[in-house]
Amino acid sequence: MSIIQIDTVFNIDLEFEVAPFHKRLLAYGIDFLLLIIYLFCMQYFLENIINMDLSENTGYIIAFVTLPMFFYSLLTELFMNGQTIGKKLMGIRVISLDGGEPKMGQYVVRWITRFFEWPFLFGYIFFTVANLYSYIFWTGFCGIAVVICIAVTQKSQRLGDLAAGTVLVKTKTDFTVADTVFMNVNNDNYVVTFPEVMRLSDNDINTIKSVLTQSRKTNNLDISRRVEYKIKDVLKIQSSLYTHDFLEKLLEDYNYLATRE
Repeated sequence: MSIIQIDTVFNIDLEFEVAPFHKRLLAYGIDFLLLIIYLFCMQYFLENIINMDLSENTGYIIAFVTLPMFFYSLLTELFMNGQTIGKKLMGIRVISLDGGEPKMGQYVVRWITRFFEWPFLFGYIFFTVANLYSYIFWTGFCGIAVVICIAVTQKSQRLGDLAAGTVLVKTKTDFTVADTVFMNVNNDNYVVTFPEVMRLSDNDINTIKSVLTQSRKTNNLDISRRVEYKIKDVLKIQSSLYTHDFLEKLLEDYNYLATRE
């Protein structure tokens, strides 16, 4: 089991288990298979359901085949909190090297640098078996560079992770980032306890939720308490709430105020 330590903005080292290579490979395979299934389903739909001559309608191929497949990894990681469908099934996800949720720019950088893994041929291979085999061969060939990069880097990062400042880790619990910051506070009578929370940056909030998750995973209350003391000192606030309740209340207040700005 490979463990990495990530230093947060609160000077607290969080430990994460690096995603095992076999899980990464299986996640990649699942995503690849899903895209191939989508490719042939769209071929059947366009050719047999709406009787389209694909050789004369390149624009439709680009719109309905190329673009969805091209943006698959970017959109799934953005809206599934650092996971594609394959990663979710394998229990792994992308996090930032500061321990929090990656920002949109980081996801974009990871996606742009995926050319080693997904040669840009989708949609322009005109649904022939020979072209499909060729695509699979070149994808596998280019993947050798990805494997080498993962093997030689300290945190098992691929090229995109190095460029974006992210790392792929194993998820150990159903409690995720989405359960904290991205909670939906709909109560019109909600009372904000700590309006000072808006003085914290997005990076600070991401770190708080990561610390809270890590603390619950390991039953280590000390790391949560250290963040609690740091926040109280920085924001000049006092609270009698239990440590975890205090951090959760901060996240709720932030979520409520941020969505109403």
